[in-house]
Amino acid sequence: MKDLNIYESNGEQSLFVNKTRAELAPPDTQAQTYNIIIDDSEQYQEMDGFGASFTDSAAYLIHQVLSPEQREELMRRLFDAAEGIGLSVIRNPMGASDYARDFYSYNDLPEGDTDPELVKFSIGHDEADIIPLMKEAVRLNPQLKLMGSPWSPPGWMKTSGSMIGGELIEEYYPVYAEYFVRYIKAYAEHGSSVYAITPQNESLYSPGHYPGMIFPAEDQARFIKEHLKPSFIRNGIDTKILCYDHNWDKPEYPLTVLNQALEAVDGVAWHWYGGRPTAQTDVFQAFPDKEVHFTEGSGGEWIPPFEQAFSNVMRTGIEILRNYSKSFVLWNMALDENNGPAVPGFGKSTCRGIVTVHQETRDLTYTLDYYALAHFSKHIRPKAVRIGSSSNETVRSVAFRNTDGSIAVVLFNDSEEANNVQVQMPGTEEALSFRMEAKSAVTLAFGA
Repeated sequence: MKDLNIYESNGEQSLFVNKTRAELAPPDTQAQTYNIIIDDSEQYQEMDGFGASFTDSAAYLIHQVLSPEQREELMRRLFDAAEGIGLSVIRNPMGASDYARDFYSYNDLPEGDTDPELVKFSIGHDEADIIPLMKEAVRLNPQLKLMGSPWSPPGWMKTSGSMIGGELIEEYYPVYAEYFVRYIKAYAEHGSSVYAITPQNESLYSPGHYPGMIFPAEDQARFIKEHLKPSFIRNGIDTKILCYDHNWDKPEYPLTVLNQALEAVDGVAWHWYGGRPTAQTDVFQAFPDKEVHFTEGSGGEWIPPFEQAFSNVMRTGIEILRNYSKSFVLWNMALDENNGPAVPGFGKSTCRGIVTVHQETRDLTYTLDYYALAHFSKHIRPKAVRIGSSSNETVRSVAFRNTDGSIAVVLFNDSEEANNVQVQMPGTEEALSFRMEAKSAVTLAFGA
């Protein structure tokens, strides 16, 4: 087993530590042993990658609050595969989300005005902080993929007349389709190709204090089939269209959209705030030619103890990947010491960023989410293919073969006690045996 890189996390003070083989804990004769067999004859989905979101709040903190030296260090540690963790997917809000300094879309008008020709369309807001960071991220990782998701259309397109609440007025379906076309073209002018979009973030949730919109499954299917996809075709746009963009607990929604708008939809986007990741497999098995993407999961104060929070990302991340997802994207790239900024009237925020940018002191702190993502993104690279690996609810595993032939295995001991692990790689009789402490994670990167 030459060229073996090992990374271990074992508690808050020991996160993603690079170790030698000799530094792994030896098996304990009193502990249970779990055999993890890696089988590259089994092949599943190809990865796009891992990442988070440059929300308005995150982009502002990174681009304006940090010093140039801090920003350079952070961007390198986020996106450079050699010096950092090589994040390769960004999923950005199209306009304001809950994590923005104010409400905005790309076509804001005085109350009562409309603009069906989108004469006043502009991504000028994004040009201040978001687009400069996107350019730097692409420079550091040319394989980076950008996804776009609106929390709300412009208020004048909705029954509420506001970015809060309401539904999309049917008269504006073709206008809203053109809105996506304008967004994709505008970003292309800045050198950022939009890989995929979703028509609506969290289509079944309409918050009362930040942008959102109910978009029923039948309506979303009609919008995609009759307006969005035809607009993309007319404009020569090959950006993927992912439906739903919401929790695992309502798989009937994407099934409805796929049944009604099959050829116009490229896949399904999922969140982790309800249900189980097996919903991804259920829908994939019904439509095996459609992509599976995980586009949002946030840690926060509702999982306060370190161990529970770290375990949640590791456990759920492994299961997301074992259920056919091509991406694993957490939420805010950065938040401040108060878990903000958030839109006016939002109240107390409980989300956690990949990093914390302290507005008062301008200190930069890497959170547990950064190190948990690192266990996946550092060595599972874009276009890696998931291969077979033994896994159970005690020692969870996922394995990928990269395009250079190297194999990355992510392990998580999800029990309350230490366990021995024996990893058997394909093509060799030698096994790697070691002890994993309770709730610890290990990434093994085997060279080609």
